[in-house]
Amino acid sequence: MADPSSYRPKPGQIPDSPGVYRFRDEHRRVIYVGKAKSLRQRLANYFQDVASLHPRTATMVTTAASVEWTVVSTEVEALQLEYSWIKEYDPRFNVKYRDDKSYPSLAVTMNEQYPRVQVMRGPKKKGVRYFGPYGHAWAIRETVDLMLRVFPVRTCSAGVFKRSAQIGRPCLLGYIGKCSAPCVGRVTPEEHRELAEDFCDFMAGRTGTYLSRLEQQMHDAAEEMEYEKAARLRDDMGALRRAMEKNAVVLADATDADLIAVAEDELEAAVQIFHVRGGRVRGQRGWVTDKVEAVDTAGLVEHALQQLYGEEKGEAVPKEVLVPALPEDTPALSQWLAERRGAQVSLRIPQRGDKKSLMETVHRNAQQSLALHKTKRASDLTTRSRALEEIAEALELDSAPLRIECFDISHLQGDDVVASMVVFEDGLARKSEYRRFQIKSFEGQDDVRSMHEVVSRRFRRYLQEKLKTGEWSPEEGEDPLAEDDGRPKRFAYPPQLVVVDGGQPQVAAAKRALEELGVDDVAVCGLAKRLEEVWLPGEDDPVVLPRTSEGLYLLQRVRDEAHRFAIQYQRNKRGKRLRSGPLDEVPGLGESRKQALLKHFGSVKKLRQATIDQICEVPGIGRKTAETLAAALAGAVPAGPAVNTATGEIIEDETPAHAGTSFERGTEQ
Repeated sequence: MADPSSYRPKPGQIPDSPGVYRFRDEHRRVIYVGKAKSLRQRLANYFQDVASLHPRTATMVTTAASVEWTVVSTEVEALQLEYSWIKEYDPRFNVKYRDDKSYPSLAVTMNEQYPRVQVMRGPKKKGVRYFGPYGHAWAIRETVDLMLRVFPVRTCSAGVFKRSAQIGRPCLLGYIGKCSAPCVGRVTPEEHRELAEDFCDFMAGRTGTYLSRLEQQMHDAAEEMEYEKAARLRDDMGALRRAMEKNAVVLADATDADLIAVAEDELEAAVQIFHVRGGRVRGQRGWVTDKVEAVDTAGLVEHALQQLYGEEKGEAVPKEVLVPALPEDTPALSQWLAERRGAQVSLRIPQRGDKKSLMETVHRNAQQSLALHKTKRASDLTTRSRALEEIAEALELDSAPLRIECFDISHLQGDDVVASMVVFEDGLARKSEYRRFQIKSFEGQDDVRSMHEVVSRRFRRYLQEKLKTGEWSPEEGEDPLAEDDGRPKRFAYPPQLVVVDGGQPQVAAAKRALEELGVDDVAVCGLAKRLEEVWLPGEDDPVVLPRTSEGLYLLQRVRDEAHRFAIQYQRNKRGKRLRSGPLDEVPGLGESRKQALLKHFGSVKKLRQATIDQICEVPGIGRKTAETLAAALAGAVPAGPAVNTATGEIIEDETPAHAGTSFERGTEQ
């Protein structure tokens, strides 16, 4: 590894102007390309103390052996040159989006004498009109099949077209009216091209004018008593409307926009793009990429814009580009997009209305894409086996951890502190073994104490099960743990590996809990979210697994599942607490009798004012229960006035003070 100071340029050598720079390794290969408004200021950031740099940036500068730069006159030129160099050199430390599949587009070959409608994949060709991309080729074919009734454009290959011209007989589509048969001269080249242009106009979103024209022609034919022609035009309109229905209207009819959303974690990012033309979603595509450089959401958006529009021109670049975060050089990017479109392009974050709602949908798609990507990697048997072997090797375990348990703590500012335990066996989630815990030994926020308590309780139950089966006997004077409470066996199987969500403190707490119980055959590690490093007990430095490690992917999935399960339980518990009322505190009062009391008296306020004899009138309520209830309500502090959260109006307490009300009481926010 090179010392960055060995190739650091002198401050006076670096110009204070816009430009693009390249880091090269010892073999002269370009490993990173970047751009800057000021080369001097940007490059100075790379030559700080290596320990203060982001780990990925530190890896890059220590891998590099030299740096060079090219000065340009404007930031737009820097953007263009950066894109060209990334494409040319394919640097290993630059984020590069690659499709996980080739998305098909609907293409019309306007560069041919007789334009053809077809499904196309791969790089775009000059003179061809493209619509999409679509998620599936069959979606294109269904749309084309409906539209050929109205726009009978050629769809056959060059060989079929040539053969039909030779024999003077069209193919089947020509006979059934779904091709105008230019191969046998039924229409002239000019008439066929006009059909293709109408097809393109309709697909581009200019649908209203054409449908109005068809409707007028239908009425004219009916008035002239040409009923067969009118019926055919009616059916043509129905076919076009069905084709339009395949792309639901999501924005105003005149809207042409691309919406870009990003879902990311420490190691990977998923990008989803919705293409909206004429107010309808015409296509969708997405990528998943490794975050090989230190980049935030705005940086990921900038890379996505370069990837999307680097080879596009004209209408392929929409009027609006909606993004989740604006890149640092937004004016330069907007100008670059405008140059590629040949007209002004709006680059902005949607703030309200339909566009913001659609952006949320695109973001959910990005999140699902990232989750699916991780799940696919974890579902394959060979991949799971390799992941377990990598974990065993990295943590120096005697064998692969076939059962992994992960613990996570969740709370809201110290309230409703809970924990989760999730179980993975053979690399797959075993949801029937998941468990939830309430923190009982103390109140307040202390993740380390909470982790110690939860791990202790889990393995205390494990030792209880071993004690029952005779597999374990306590030493003389040792606490036999606890008596049998009659519950089913839930913790009878020990894991080979315990994973905790956190760093050194949480790992130390879990290890201490195991040692206190005498459990010495279970390995412990922690996965810290910040840089996804793996911590081991008693170690000052973490174990860093490679970004592409299947073992790291499995640990991440286990940790994320524990986090999800803990948050779900914590939210449910908090919601139940906020919805509870005074009757929930009365011992021995079940749900049925609570409902009977509220139905009889109408509200807790009236119930509090009732005498014991009046309470006894409620079916199912005996005198002893009535006395307990009256004492409990008398000792309870009445809540503050009910407030309608929509209007701010103070309302008399005539409603049941139990779950499901739409009011907030007092200061319980």
